[in-house]
Amino acid sequence: MSASQYLMAIDQGTSSSRVVVFDQNAAVVASAQQEFPQEFPQPGWVEHDPEVIWNSVLEVTRKSLAAADVKNYAGLGITNQRETTLIWDRKSGECVHHAIVWQDRRTADYCQKLKDKGAEESVTQKTGLRLDPYFSATKIAWILENVANARQRAENGQLAFGTIDCFLLWRLTGGRVHATDASNASRTLLFNIHTQEWDRELLELFDVPESLLPEVKDCADDFGVTDQSVLGAQIPICGIAGDQQAALIGQAGFQTGATKSTYGTGCFVIANTGQDAVRSKHNLLTTVAYRLDGKTTFGIEGSIFVAGSAIQWLRDQLRIIESAPDTQAIAEATGIVEHVHVVPAFAGLGAPYWDPKARGAILGLSRDSGINEIVTATLQAVAYQTKDLVNAMSDDGMHPSVIRVDGGMVANDWFLQFLADMVNVTVERPVNVESTVLGAAFLAGLGSGVFASTDAIADLWASDRVFEPQMPDDQRNALYRGWQDAVARVRSSVP
Repeated sequence: MSASQYLMAIDQGTSSSRVVVFDQNAAVVASAQQEFPQEFPQPGWVEHDPEVIWNSVLEVTRKSLAAADVKNYAGLGITNQRETTLIWDRKSGECVHHAIVWQDRRTADYCQKLKDKGAEESVTQKTGLRLDPYFSATKIAWILENVANARQRAENGQLAFGTIDCFLLWRLTGGRVHATDASNASRTLLFNIHTQEWDRELLELFDVPESLLPEVKDCADDFGVTDQSVLGAQIPICGIAGDQQAALIGQAGFQTGATKSTYGTGCFVIANTGQDAVRSKHNLLTTVAYRLDGKTTFGIEGSIFVAGSAIQWLRDQLRIIESAPDTQAIAEATGIVEHVHVVPAFAGLGAPYWDPKARGAILGLSRDSGINEIVTATLQAVAYQTKDLVNAMSDDGMHPSVIRVDGGMVANDWFLQFLADMVNVTVERPVNVESTVLGAAFLAGLGSGVFASTDAIADLWASDRVFEPQMPDDQRNALYRGWQDAVARVRSSVP
């Protein structure tokens, strides 16, 4: 095998940074991962230190380079936590404020004011998104208004905005490339997904200077090369996609109707809608699934803000489990919990509720409720939230026959069986459950010519296990009614 057929992928996530080296058969050659801390300055606020992120990426990249011991790489791909917002100085490269994370709710009132002015319909028509703190535009506006001299510096062309991919690209290329891809641009509330351009009316609405914005490229494209001084090697950067779009690519979801659900920090279900930008009537998002060779493929997406992070909460805040894998044995011993509900609205509720002021709760406790019931109910909550999304997709005319799943939580067989039972759809787990980082590698392979087409990628996808629905309808319906009642109790308002 030629040494030039190796691919490196950086996966910069919400709670950790990971780098994996693959060969041209998608086999893992080397990998490294490092968690980093989240910062919560106020209730509902979530931040990351950009330098901590950058240093974690550097460390795992250098570890992977050393472990793989590969002299030449065909290409490098980047995937990232989406919507998380940074603004930095174009000369020094230093950020003017901590990264404001996608989960952050500080701009909820600002979004509501824009809604009250009747702005949401135009925003949704152009971007496929909603006026919600989740997305980047209001985070940009907050930084410009709350950091001293930031707006003036931005208007003078001294500052640059980027999502995490863009920030990493800037640093990796020694400040030579300020670019992003269409999938990440489509999550900013500033990008018109129909014209595939930054939209001047949206820039005016959010008062964002155009000089801040990066160039938007295809997902597999020429993004420059890594600077010799950064990694000690010049590696072509050939692919970028937001984490959920990268997961769809990693799951070989290239056919219209293909559906994947990723269980990382949050849960995100995307169905490929082909060349049609389907407008949801049930509070889902229309987004760019990927753009290759100048052709845009769209997706319809449901976003849950808290999934795997609820398991971290059990471990780190409540300290009732030692590690995430413990949850499977606990749930197996406990069985389905009917009357206790955990609603993990720690950062509000995403689709289909879109309630940024909702907050989490544990409901239905009785004297015999304990750790096992709370842990099991937390697993069930993630499945219930997925059912919320699948129901909305079905109401929009998308009826998946199979959902391919990935992410850290899918190692839990009990959870996946309950998920299949609850959504009443076949659930399929791939051999490589880290579809996000694999998708970044696939894009790097497409951009570098290692893979001739998406068909070549699809041929590499392999199934590990299939979970078929087994639960009777009356039981499923009764459990779901209990969940809906629990959600209604934590809502900030009645829709």
